[in-house]
Amino acid sequence: MEISAAGRFEVRITAADVGKRVSVRRLTGNGDTGEKFTDTVGVLTSWDDDGILTITRRDGGTVRIPESALVAAKVVPAAPARRRGPAATYRELARVASRGWRPVESERLGEWELRAAAGFTRRANSVLPLGDPGLPLDAALTAVRRWYGERGLPAYVQTATGAEGTQELLCAELERRGWLREVSAELWTGGLAPVADRAEGAGVLLSRVVGEDWLARYQRKGVSEVALRVLGGGPSVWFATVPGAGEDAPAAIGRLVVDGRWAGFAAVEVDPGLRRRGLATEVMAALARTALAEGASAAWLQVETDNAGARALYGRLGFAAHHTYHHYRAPGADGS
Repeated sequence: MEISAAGRFEVRITAADVGKRVSVRRLTGNGDTGEKFTDTVGVLTSWDDDGILTITRRDGGTVRIPESALVAAKVVPAAPARRRGPAATYRELARVASRGWRPVESERLGEWELRAAAGFTRRANSVLPLGDPGLPLDAALTAVRRWYGERGLPAYVQTATGAEGTQELLCAELERRGWLREVSAELWTGGLAPVADRAEGAGVLLSRVVGEDWLARYQRKGVSEVALRVLGGGPSVWFATVPGAGEDAPAAIGRLVVDGRWAGFAAVEVDPGLRRRGLATEVMAALARTALAEGASAAWLQVETDNAGARALYGRLGFAAHHTYHHYRAPGADGS
């Protein structure tokens, strides 16, 4: 924390620092052993007239702190230095991830992209706001709700927190307007070569086209023609299958999109009765070698925060969290 030359803690932030990343220490109460302090690091997203600060943490969670409880505070660099994995900006990864899971219809609203795919996944049916919509926020959100309403869809906005250039301020503005955060997940990055080296990939079949056998293992059942277009869309798409016994569904599947230096893994799924046998690693290793052959060197994937098994696997393969992303639903919209 910030300590003066005289050895005293100092508060070196003001309301003018809203939008900046800060580190604060606050007094949280008195206990038997004396004063208790809590440290918080995140983006200062508001400082209201009542002297209440709101700080958005990396995971998108918010902390409200009375100004009177501050002991020390300072502005800190926009994002912590990454210790491993390929360097990338949030905007680069957001665009790559969007190209790897394309909607069937899209429209520009300034620097926002409105995306629709008949409701198949929130990622393909949400706004990707990577800049200025060209309208005041309330007018832009009205236009968003109208666009999705014309298609019989609830309006969603996909935002991100936790990296340089992410959208903590937009998250706060959406929440103030009653938009509801429904889903949060993380985007992780890592090197491709370590994944390719982890297994032989023996027995993994690769195809450019999604087959009925692959779909039999895919977690989303009753896949429509629109869903097939989303699954098959992207710069260079591959589907991996590990055959099962007899006519059963495959033992494991996976999907990969190669886009320049990036390769994106998705839909890595294993028969529940065959887990912890290395099949997911085999699938990813086979796909990684394919991506390396096409000139990619870095990888990304998305994982939900409560998927402990997947997070442990990806950590062993050298991946680490880059940022957290969220889907906000318009108030009153049907999110079913």
